[in-house]
Amino acid sequence: MTRFIHDQFAKDILDETLSYIGGVNPAKPVASEVREIDIYFTPNPAKSGYGEYKEKLGILGKMARTMALFEPFRNPVTPDEVLSCLSKLLDIRADLARQAKRENTLASEAPWLWILTPTASETLLKGFKATEDKENWCEGIYFLGEYFRTGIVVIHKLPKTAETLWLRILGRGKVQEEALTSLAALPVDNPWRANALELVYQLQLNLRVNREGKSELEAWEDEKLIMAIAPLFQEQLAAAEQRGKQEGLEQGIQQGIERGLQQGIERGRQEENRAIIENFLRVRFGSLEPKSAVFISHVSALPAADFTMLLVQLSTLPVDESGVKRATELLAESVLRIRFGKLDERLTNVIPNLVALSLEDLALLLSQLPQLSVEQLLGRLDNSVS
Repeated sequence: MTRFIHDQFAKDILDETLSYIGGVNPAKPVASEVREIDIYFTPNPAKSGYGEYKEKLGILGKMARTMALFEPFRNPVTPDEVLSCLSKLLDIRADLARQAKRENTLASEAPWLWILTPTASETLLKGFKATEDKENWCEGIYFLGEYFRTGIVVIHKLPKTAETLWLRILGRGKVQEEALTSLAALPVDNPWRANALELVYQLQLNLRVNREGKSELEAWEDEKLIMAIAPLFQEQLAAAEQRGKQEGLEQGIQQGIERGLQQGIERGRQEENRAIIENFLRVRFGSLEPKSAVFISHVSALPAADFTMLLVQLSTLPVDESGVKRATELLAESVLRIRFGKLDERLTNVIPNLVALSLEDLALLLSQLPQLSVEQLLGRLDNSVS
């Protein structure tokens, strides 16, 4: 399972980056049998910014100058896997030749095959007579004979430069971890940075959820990768906070003009908190539950220390249905604390009843909560259950 998670991440990164300079066809079928090419790329020089984007992609952009097949591997590629990739390449070349014959046109230039592997043994490279071309390419890229139009990219041998970043991020272990650090350090206006960080964070979530069936080595490597991604998640949280501040201040300033500066500032703080927690939950769980949204409008009044503690609690929840349920309960608990302060056993025990209300009943009850005593609230919730 974990290999498929990493394979999908590699395809997503290549799709995201290469789509700026051409057409990307993930999982292109090969007609001769039930097989697929991971990424089938066709350059499109007519695309806006083509030259600039190709240059910014560094070595990956150089590989994408022509039609190309990209086959990324999470584990070191084997001789049989290289042969399978070559078979796909030959099938594609035969298809292009047949198409040209049917249409009575010149055959398209044969595509290149790029095999991306975290490491490769000397035995494998020698077996395919793969050699480097250091006059035209950087270290770590090995080429088969000229007519094969095939390169094997040994990611751990690539130089640690900006030119190789989008390949090193598909590596393994320390190589990938260092590339993630470089990714986070890219300028904010980099065209791929934000979406790549989202893909990295999604990778972390998938690794956390799918912990079963891993070997001891895979589990150890994935845990290290999760820890390496954690600081990037903190950056996402900070970005969400900044977006929340901007939204909150804009609305707060407007309301401050209408209702008085002090009220506007307080409202702005609450809108800031609301936006922060909404953005956080969307990133964390992929969407915002309707009931959570109802609670959030009331939770935004939490004092700064309590609000921070709530975010910390939410960040530790599992990314599954139980995590979503617990997040809603934490929001409900926070709303009750705002109204009643420290919760006794009776209030703690009715939280599931509160969460179980319909959206309409919940919204109505929360709007009336400031006027309700503990006994009145308990009575309302008891009646709703019965």
